[in-house]
Amino acid sequence: MADAAVDSAVKAWLARQAYTLVLRLGTPAYLWRVWSRGREEPDYRARWPERLGFYPGSAGRARDRGQRGAWVWVHAVSLGEARAAAPLIAALRAQRPDLRLLLTHTTATGREAGRALLLPCDVQTWLPYDTPGAVRRFLRHFQPSVGVLMETEVWPNLQHEARRAGVPMVLANARLSPKSLRQGQRFAALLRPAAQALSLTLAQTDGDAERLRAMGADPVQVCGNLKFDMTPPPELLAQGRRWRDADARPLCLAASTREGEESGLLDAWMAMAPAMPSPRPRLLIVPRHPQRFDEVAALVAQRGLSLSRRSAWPEGQPDAAALSAEVWLGDSMGEMPAYYAAAAVAWLGGSFAPLGGQNLIEAAACACPLILGPSTYNFAEAAELSLAAGAARRVADWAEAVREAGQWLQSGMGSAREAALAFARQHQGASDRMSGLVLRAVFTP
Repeated sequence: MADAAVDSAVKAWLARQAYTLVLRLGTPAYLWRVWSRGREEPDYRARWPERLGFYPGSAGRARDRGQRGAWVWVHAVSLGEARAAAPLIAALRAQRPDLRLLLTHTTATGREAGRALLLPCDVQTWLPYDTPGAVRRFLRHFQPSVGVLMETEVWPNLQHEARRAGVPMVLANARLSPKSLRQGQRFAALLRPAAQALSLTLAQTDGDAERLRAMGADPVQVCGNLKFDMTPPPELLAQGRRWRDADARPLCLAASTREGEESGLLDAWMAMAPAMPSPRPRLLIVPRHPQRFDEVAALVAQRGLSLSRRSAWPEGQPDAAALSAEVWLGDSMGEMPAYYAAAAVAWLGGSFAPLGGQNLIEAAACACPLILGPSTYNFAEAAELSLAAGAARRVADWAEAVREAGQWLQSGMGSAREAALAFARQHQGASDRMSGLVLRAVFTP
């Protein structure tokens, strides 16, 4: 047994050294990629040295467990994680008003969404590249009392250095699909020690918990999904309702579409348009990534469809040109609740390509029924629950999706809207459960 443990430790050390070598060799390419993305999203070029673990100001923020000013570090890599972190952060503040938040991201969309979560005493920064030196500088500078990683974020060097520094690490709202487990097991020598270094894993579902334990995480507790606790901003819901009231035609929303999905949708839409109910619905496309807005606009133009871009609306309200356009393009950030509130029915982007889908709970919280494509493995249980609740329907492809939307509109959407809201409310409470467990790691003697 002792020899097996030594052999496992050696393999883990070698795997981490190889991983670190690859990262160091790839650092110039990483920096160039980040800088290049800054052409379209300027936030990527902000506070550049933080990417390598160099931070302004004095180092060594005092760690004071159980006393005023303890730092709770939450890492929300991108937009979805930042939104999911919002109810957890609110619950943490409700239980410990004296805590200070250190909020980190790796994407510009996550950073933009995270700004709304900050108080004057908080700090927002980039999480550095996962090399040992950068991670050590980050931990030395901020000295967080606890680290909370959102959903799927496990970094080998970060986990290793946090354990050495005595920083308990929690993976919150954790999920792991069967596909990701199979991929992770191929690199078990690297990823299993990172999972084992977690002090606590808070899983969304029983299935996620089982797979996370198989990956090496222990202990694991099932707490539900934070995204059920997300409350759409009332002002955005009101804005969406104003858009809906201004338009005599119902809106069919393609929400957070990914590359390759819009072409299939547009072809199916044009083929099915003559059979759609009267008044003929209007198509609204909201790409997930802002750098693709122009690309999607070009796809619409190639098919000869008239287009109105949300960014061109005067005072944020559709004008006569918009109301005469066949397609609307949602080329704005942070307005998804408004788009859902405006729509009669929505298709879930990321589920019509082999990408596993994305958060479908936000649509339910906005009382918007969903049509799901075949690929929802990232949110498998939430998808099945929404189907069982009557808040969503499943289809095989875009042709069936457009046809199903037309049939749903003809039959009336009232009961589906009510089912969506009931589904969202039924599964709330994860933020309170998770916040209590996170704070126990900080404030329990």
